[in-house]
Amino acid sequence: MPGRIVEIGSFRGRSTIVLRRAAAPGIELVAIDPHGGGDRGPREIGADAARGDADHEAFHANLRAAGVEAEVRHVRRPSQDALGDVQAPHDLLYVDGAHRYRPARADIERWGDRTALGGTMLVHDAYNAVGVMLAQLRLLVPSSRWRYLGRTRSLAEYRREDLSGADRLRNAARQLGGLPYFVRNGLIKVALVLRLRRLGRRLGLADGDEWPY
Repeated sequence: MPGRIVEIGSFRGRSTIVLRRAAAPGIELVAIDPHGGGDRGPREIGADAARGDADHEAFHANLRAAGVEAEVRHVRRPSQDALGDVQAPHDLLYVDGAHRYRPARADIERWGDRTALGGTMLVHDAYNAVGVMLAQLRLLVPSSRWRYLGRTRSLAEYRREDLSGADRLRNAARQLGGLPYFVRNGLIKVALVLRLRRLGRRLGLADGDEWPY
């Protein structure tokens, strides 16, 4: 039975291309991004139509260059306005939209609810962006519906399951175990803002990185 992947936050298509190439033939991939020129990073929050149009053009150009444009359905709308454009359920949800608390929480909550039992949710900038971390603490750490499978740097993986009792407590404890990584990333950001790059390297910032993502 064909499945469905939903990506929230595609920017210029790098993750979209990875998801499309990794998916089996017949899997539908829906990429949701309004390309409004905002929420592109901590220093580019406000909308900018010209910047958004440039992102939109680059997104499709990159998909064409990778040979996958015809296999991706792009919904150019904010994620919370796109719920009616995508049939539920989906099997894989990749959350990388706006990192502020309210939109991050809404994406995890409302799109997460549409993930099939046994399906996967990937959350980018977990244990890194403050808004995403607050949404995790509110929705995922105490959740009885999402099992935490671990993370690779700031990409956290969850599986839709029913949890109860001690299993739920263990699941919460595993997630809270990642808080030192969040604190470390926060200290690196402070060091970079204060132009203390040497301190940032001591905290784990790799050479060439501009931000601890």
